[in-house]
This record gives sequence, structure tokens and C-alpha cells, in this order.
Amino acid sequence: MIQTFIVIVLMFVLFFGLGFILNMLIKTTWLPMYMFIALIIGLLIYQGWGDFAGQISKYGVPDYLATFGGIAGAYLSGLTIRSLRVKGFKMF
Repeated sequence: MIQTFIVIVLMFVLFFGLGFILNMLIKTTWLPMYMFIALIIGLLIYQGWGDFAGQISKYGVPDYLATFGGIAGAYLSGLTIRSLRVKGFKMF
């Protein structure tokens, strides 16, 4: 249980940090979230669409929680950048 919590936090921090830096450099707001979704779709395609239900059932609850932690980090990085831009902060 502790390991699952640590993985969720690490994925959140990883994707929040990467998304924040990417948003500052490229000046887009939602690109990291789209990239995360493309990564997940790419992994599903790589594993094969033939037995989609079988592929999804191989993963457990901790895997899905880590994925949701990552997508939450990417989403919150976009919200953070947007709120900073509204308040007048300019990054680069």
C-alpha cells in the first residue's frame, strides 16, 4: 500500500514537472496532457489491439492509480501555467 502511494506521488510530480517545463518552453497549455494520452494509446497499440480486454485485465489497481496520478499531474501543470499567465507572469 505504501509503495502504491509513493508511485502515485512520483508519477504526479514527474508529469507535473515535465508538463510545467514543456509549457514554459513551448508556450502551450495542454500539450503535456495530449502527449500523455498519446503515450498511453501508443503503449496499447504496441501491445496489440487484438485482445484488448485481455490486455487491460492484465493490469491491477495500482497500475491504474499510477496512470491517473500521471494524468492528474499533466492536467494540473496546464492549469497552473494558465493561472500564472492570467495573473501576468511571463515565462521566458
